[in-house]
Amino acid sequence: MFTGIIEEIGSVKSVQPGAQSMTLTIAASTVLADVQLGDSIAVNGVCLTVKKFSKEQFSADVMPETVSSTSLQQLKVGSRVNLERALAANGRFGGHFVTGHVDSVAIIREKRTVDNALYIRLALPEQYSPYLLPKGSIALDGTSLTIFDVNETDITISLIPHSQEMTVIAKKSLGDVVNFECDMLAKYVENMLKRRDAKEQPLTEDFLQQHGFK
Repeated sequence: MFTGIIEEIGSVKSVQPGAQSMTLTIAASTVLADVQLGDSIAVNGVCLTVKKFSKEQFSADVMPETVSSTSLQQLKVGSRVNLERALAANGRFGGHFVTGHVDSVAIIREKRTVDNALYIRLALPEQYSPYLLPKGSIALDGTSLTIFDVNETDITISLIPHSQEMTVIAKKSLGDVVNFECDMLAKYVENMLKRRDAKEQPLTEDFLQQHGFK
């Protein structure tokens, strides 16, 4: 479990492609302070497992499904990535619940500066529109952000100066893709409602006759 509060920006040192998978080696410092084999580190919002590390870098395998459904497939040597360790039990919860299980990718459509804020408009696949609402939460490249505006399947987020400096999304260009993870709580609520509705039998003439109504 993560919070979406990015701890540092790392740099990709190597990308070793497999047939459909890949292995990433990423230079970092903060997230390696107490790292152990098997620890979880979110890389641009994708939960990866540390398989090897030193004082300056760590390596993680990326399975085929993750390669095909996230922006990690576009990483190359020198790419900058958001990094966050899994939430410690005694840590502050500054963002929102982020699982590191990316839903899909969004495309940057517009960037504009308003005073000290950077507004970024992104297009998301239509099936995720039920989870998007103004003032709701979303994780973009692992960064916990508040949705500023929703227009059909487009959302706009606003980055304060600190977020512009401490995350990678501000440096991305129009047309670039961004990993996104919708609010986990919204997905659970939708799933519960679907299950409830599926169990409820519609009120038909046959239903009434079966229950003694003539």
